[in-house]
Order: sequence, then C-alpha cells, then structure tokens
Amino acid sequence: MAPLLVLVAVLGLAIGSFVNVVIYRVPRDLSVLRPGSHCTRCAAPVKARHNVPLLGWLLLRGRCATCGERISLRYPLVELATAVLFVAVAARFGASLALPAYLYLTAVAVALTMIDFDVRRLPNLIVLPSYAVGALLLVPPLVLHGDWMAAVRGLAAMAALWCFYFVLYYVGGMGFGDVKLAGLLGLYLGWLGWAEVGIGTFAGFLLGGLTGAVLLLARRAGRRTALPFGPAMLAGALVAVFLASPIATWYGSLLVPAA
Repeated sequence: MAPLLVLVAVLGLAIGSFVNVVIYRVPRDLSVLRPGSHCTRCAAPVKARHNVPLLGWLLLRGRCATCGERISLRYPLVELATAVLFVAVAARFGASLALPAYLYLTAVAVALTMIDFDVRRLPNLIVLPSYAVGALLLVPPLVLHGDWMAAVRGLAAMAALWCFYFVLYYVGGMGFGDVKLAGLLGLYLGWLGWAEVGIGTFAGFLLGGLTGAVLLLARRAGRRTALPFGPAMLAGALVAVFLASPIATWYGSLLVPAA
C-alpha cells in the first residue's frame, strides 16, 4: 500500500499543478494547453525548474522570476490539497480498478470548488464531459466484477439527483449548474451505494447551511447574498465516500437500539 500512496501523492501534485491552470483559464475561456505556464503580468514563460509543484513556488519565493509579481499562495495550496486528497482516496479504494474514477472525481472537485468560489459558476466545459469520463472509468471494474447492480444504481441515482435538484432550480432555490453537478455526483455515489447517495446529499445541504449561517453571523454575507453551493455539494460527496458506512451504522443503531 505504501508505494501506491507515494505514487498517488506525486501524481496528485502534478495533477494539482494542472488543476491550477484549469481554475485560472477555463472561466476566462482560455486554452488549458497553450500557451504554456507564464506570468499573468509580464507573460514571461515559467522555466521548467520553476514549474515543479510546490518546489517551484518555494524556489521563486512566491514571486515571478522576471518581473517580481507576487504569485498567490493558493497555487501551492491547491497542489498540496490535491495530493492529500489523492492519498486519502487511494487509501479508501486501494489498488482497485475503481480508483482512477474516484481520483478523477477528486481532481474535478478541487477545480470546481475553486472556480465556483471565484466566479459563482460551474463550467459546462468541466461538468458535462465528466459524465462521459466517469462512466468510462467505471467500465473496467464493472466488466471485471460483473456488478451490474452498481451500474444500475449509479444511473438511477444520477437521474434521481438531477430531477431533485431540477425541482429546486425550478422553484428558485438552485442554479442550473448545481443541477448538472448533482447528476454527476449521483453517478459516483450511486455506484457505491444508496447510503452514500443519501448521506452525500444531506451532508451537502448541511455544510451549505452551516457555511451560510457562519457568514451571516460574521456579517460577511446578507440574507440575499448569492453563495456558491457547488463546494458544499462536492464536500458532502467526499464525506459520503469516506464516512458513509460508519455514519449509516451509527444512524442505524439509533433507530434500532441494542437489546
């Protein structure tokens, strides 16, 4: 397991570096491939040694090597957060065929969380292709294990959450980007089980409500302030991926007390 975790950590740092590019460029309708990494102020290309995740920012001391423009601390933090989450997901799934699918979901979650905080939007360019990518990545474990019920459950949960969030959108409680994200999360959580679907959905609303309450109490937001709900949905899904089983067991013990 240790070699896998080390490998996934290194992969997470590299993917986190690309996620930073996605976070900055996708909302601005810029290509994520060209041009290469460069300073947003002077447009000087970033040298290869300065493009190493985490180390590059430390070597540059958080400033552009050419013009001295400050480089946000968020860049290395996104790389580190992606790596940490990748390790956690690898520890959860082990060297299974489902691991790549949930690593992909993790990278998408980091990117969408930051973009939604920045621009209050969940770009179609990320969300919609993720349906196809997620489905394709879940094909190998389906073929190997023949667990067709997981596939049916995933599709059913995808449709159920999409419809549920669409009703909320229709009555004015959600953005349509949240609807599209809900279907994607339903696919992944449904693959794991109905407990994950229920707990992930509930946790998303709970975290969203708590965040809104804290901001209201801190006077950082008003009753009419539009708050991004995508991050709460994604955080709730990750809670379900890691903790659905113990939460379901605990809740079941409350409903059926021990004799």
